[in-house]
Amino acid sequence: MSGTFITFEGPEGAGKTSVLRAIVERLAPLLDDQLVLTREPGGKGSPVAEAIRDLVLDPNLPSMDAWTEALLYAASRRQHLVDTVLPALAEDKVVISDRYLDSSIAYQGGGRNLGVDAITTINRFATNGVMPTATVYLDIRPEVGLRRIQEHRQDEVNRLDVEALSFHQRVADAYHQLAEQSPERFLIINAEQDLATVISDTWTALMPILGIQD
Repeated sequence: MSGTFITFEGPEGAGKTSVLRAIVERLAPLLDDQLVLTREPGGKGSPVAEAIRDLVLDPNLPSMDAWTEALLYAASRRQHLVDTVLPALAEDKVVISDRYLDSSIAYQGGGRNLGVDAITTINRFATNGVMPTATVYLDIRPEVGLRRIQEHRQDEVNRLDVEALSFHQRVADAYHQLAEQSPERFLIINAEQDLATVISDTWTALMPILGIQD
């Protein structure tokens, strides 16, 4: 793996989509076709992973078993790696992904109470140990994030948005545990600030990772 692999993570309502869009707008002129933007579940150029995304996020399937959900995420991730991430990294490109395996560890391991260690094992198997160069984590209290969703979100509301506050608290706790375990990888950004400040802080944190000078 010779390229740079950056992932964006955060609880629901952290403003991840808005921050990511702004960062990509700044990077695009600098990197041109060396920049690959993708997301999980699913992924750019991966129809199999996208089909699994449609299934796992379907709000009409509330009875989906928690382990089934976890395994589907891992399967989608594997296909995403094979189709999109690894080929781009082999060409020394910068890959930015909206979510990666930390999401499964936090949401299924923590939120679904399946166990952080068990979900980590499943996803390490699925990814063959491929980890991001850096992970931007947009940190926000669950109650603040959920309030933002209720007040502002206009796009899709999926199965994860309608979970109880306790679910989202477990997700946040798992993310914090991951950040403590890998402080060299996690770039923690206070997402409760105004959007412009969050974008600025994220850009500043990424500059040395990407070799960009102010």
